[in-house]
Parts: sequence; structure tokens; C-alpha cells
Amino acid sequence: MVHGPGGTTRFLGEVRSAVTGRAAALVIGTLVLQLAFIASYVGAFHRPKPADVSLGVVAPAPVAAQVVRQLGALPGDPLEPTAVPDEATARRRIGERELDAALIVDPRGTTDTLLVAGGAGASLAQATEAVLTRAERAQQRALRVVDVAPAAAGDARGLTSFYLAVGWCVGGYLCAAILAISAGARPANTHRALIRLGVLALYAIAAGLLGAVIAGPVLDALPGSLPGLWGLGALTVFAVGALTLALQGLAGVVGIGLAIALVVVLGNPSAGGAYPYPLLPPFWRAIGPALPPGAGTWSARSLAYFHGNGLTCPLLVLSGWAVAGTLVALGLALRRSRGPAPE
Repeated sequence: MVHGPGGTTRFLGEVRSAVTGRAAALVIGTLVLQLAFIASYVGAFHRPKPADVSLGVVAPAPVAAQVVRQLGALPGDPLEPTAVPDEATARRRIGERELDAALIVDPRGTTDTLLVAGGAGASLAQATEAVLTRAERAQQRALRVVDVAPAAAGDARGLTSFYLAVGWCVGGYLCAAILAISAGARPANTHRALIRLGVLALYAIAAGLLGAVIAGPVLDALPGSLPGLWGLGALTVFAVGALTLALQGLAGVVGIGLAIALVVVLGNPSAGGAYPYPLLPPFWRAIGPALPPGAGTWSARSLAYFHGNGLTCPLLVLSGWAVAGTLVALGLALRRSRGPAPE
């Protein structure tokens, strides 16, 4: 045990030598990242409730207008109803991912039909059913539910697309982090940056294929085109990896933490996996489609259950991250290689 001023001084000196200022800063940064992780996940998931669920209403014109008005006035705005001319159009728009669900009103009976898409997320279908069941009961009517895009038998609650996208994202930033740790977070020249990007591209191709094979033929958890999922996986992995390389070029090792904050802390809870976008709070609902996990999850579900519809925007998002990350990583490496030679 240390006694006296001299012993205290020696002890503090040992602490400073054991935990450098840089290490202390990184530990504090880790604590902040951990607390942000908790706040983001709990904030996104602690109180899911539907808001502005896009609902088609099929009924004769006078009845449709009345139903749309009544459903649009429900407390909390859980639904965003719009009149649709017929059931075929409603089914087509659900398949094109323009509608989340559709209500087919039977003016001659007391039972209406709700069309849902379980492949887009079981929690969204269940929440929509719960809202409309209460609304129908208030009108002394009953509700029959038909799933027009059901999840596969091996895809419990439609979560496979989410976990597959998250797995691809994890591989992307881990691969980039390993490349950085092995030979310096900031590449010394453009040749090294190009080599890292090339290795990342090869890794993305392999990871995309193997992930699609595991989720599809091996576990029979996700239907859809194997080449399509392979391409999506390769793009997702490369986009996240390029983003991580760019952040490492900007901030060094700290860039790995920034990538985790963007992809994991913000991206995963806002991806629409466990709770699709209409069930998320406004902040997470707004950022989800613009981040790789959300774009990857939406795209995988589109390929698996909606014949590839609704892919344009999420693929542009992933491509944008891939291109931006590549250009920033190369630009920083070029700038560094043209700088003054180190002493």
C-alpha cells in the first residue's frame, strides 16, 4: 500500500504510464459510443406505434370517401388512407411497395377484408390489423385478414432480410478496420489506398455470395434470386467498407468508432428490421432509408417477396455511400502522398 506524498506521486506516475492520455480519450469515446448505442436502440424500440401507415381503401366512391375521412381522423394518425379503385390495383400497389396494406370494404355485408404483406415485416402487419380491428369494431363490423406477400416458412417474422443486411454491414466495417490496423489507419499513398479498396472489393464479392447462399439454399430462410441477393450483398459490404476506409482516412483509428456510430448505433435500429419504418419514432424513421442497414434490409425484402420492386432508391443510397467512400479515401491518400516528406 502506498503511503505519503512521495508514494502518491509514484502511484500517479504509474497510472499515467499505464493509461496514456490517448488511451484515456479512447476509453471516454468508447463510453460515449456505448451510451449512444443504448439510447439509440431503446429510443427506437421502447414504444413502437403505427404512424402514417399507407393504406389503400377499396369501396364504392361515396363509401370510400367516408371511410378515408374516418380512418384519417383516428387519434395519433396511425393510418394514411387513400382511395384505390379496385382490389386488383390494391394488390398491385402492395406488391410494388407503394402501399403497406389495403382495406376492401364490403358495402353489402358486415365483414371487410384487410390485405397485408407479412414479408415486409410481421410487426407492421399486426399493428395495422390491430388498428383496423378497433376501428371496424366501433362500426359494428368484422375484419378478415389476407396476407398477399407472406414471409417464407423459414423466415420468422420476416427478420432474415434484416439480419442478413446487418451481417453484411458488420463484415464491411470489420474488413476495413483490419486493413487499417494491419498497416496504419491512414494509407501513405494512393497505391496503398487502391490496394485496400481492391481487397475490400474481393472480400465484398465473397461475403455477398456466401451470405446469400447461407440465407437461401443452406438454411432456406429467404427466397428470391440468388444472383440478386449476391449483388446486393457485395454492394452493401463494399459500401460500408468504403465508408469506414474514408472515415479512417479522416480521423485515423477514431474513424472506426465513427463508422460503428453511423452504421451500428444509428443504422441498425433505424433499418426497419424488427419494426418497419411506420412503427419507428420520427427521427429513426427519417434517417433509416439513408443508411446502409436500412437500404440493405429494404432491398433484401424487395428481392425476396416483392419481385424486386422498390429497389431504385435503396440501391442509389448504397451506391452513393460506396462511391463517396471510395472518392474520399482516394482523395485523402492522394493529398497525403503529395504532402511534405516525413522527417
